[in-house]
Formats: sequence, structure tokens, C-alpha cells
Amino acid sequence: MANFNNQLKNNDDYMTPEHAWADIKQYIPNETIWEPFYGDGKSGDYLTALGFNVEHRNEDFFKNNRGDVIVSNPPFSRIKDILVRLKELDKPFILIMPSSKINTQYFRAWKNKIKIIIPKKRIHFICPNGIKKSSCSFDCFYYCYKIQTLKSHITWLE
Repeated sequence: MANFNNQLKNNDDYMTPEHAWADIKQYIPNETIWEPFYGDGKSGDYLTALGFNVEHRNEDFFKNNRGDVIVSNPPFSRIKDILVRLKELDKPFILIMPSSKINTQYFRAWKNKIKIIIPKKRIHFICPNGIKKSSCSFDCFYYCYKIQTLKSHITWLE
């Protein structure tokens, strides 16, 4: 996931596998991406390798504002705070988050503004030691805001 300015719980230190970004490449706007949650740094590398211009630094998300669109796998323990900040920034974003977040009261503020991309299979995140977590016990969606490349509210990946 992400190293949140070195202040995360261990369960937030799961990184995004490369295929998770490659699977949605066609939906990511061709603008400067801000990947604000640094983690091991590879997420920014993966997005760059896919041909995107990426701002990816080990800095505090709440004190910075970069790029034109946010593409990230944020620390799940801070999603409520992150959504508040995203509302302030009002930037397009694509975030990987647990599918269960859609049922939270704080997420209801985004009602009718979010589009969802549903992966074709469960995303297995990478542990800090570099080993893919093979038994992820929950599903994640890509939650999208102001992403013009999405034509419907729900997109199923094939």
C-alpha cells in the first residue's frame, strides 16, 4: 500500500502490484499523475513505465498538492481523512480501496460522484518483504472521481 510519511501501521504497508495499474491503463488520464503515497516507491515507477508523467515523492499527502490527477493505493487505515482532503483538492482521482468502503457513512458524501472499476480478480498486494500476499481476504475496487475516460458508473474489467 503506502508508507504514509513513515507513520503507518504495519497493516498499511502493502504495496500495489504492477498489474493493478497496467489493468486500468486505458482509463488513466494522460495528464500529470500525482501518486502521493510513496510506500516502496515502485508504484510511481510502474506508472512511469506505462508512459505516464508521474509526481511521486516521499512526502506528506496532507501538506502537498501536485499533478493533475491522483492515482494511488492509499493507506486503508486513513481513508476517511484522505477522502476529506480529496474533497478539498477537488481533483480527479483513481484510488484502490476495499469494496466495503462504499458502505461507510463517510463515503456517502461522494454519492453520485464516484464511478467504480471492478477488477477481474482479487488484487493480491505485495508485503514489505517483497512477497505477494497470496491470501488477501477482501476485494478492492478502483474508485474514480472526475475520470472522463469512464463512460458508465460501473466498469467491469475483462
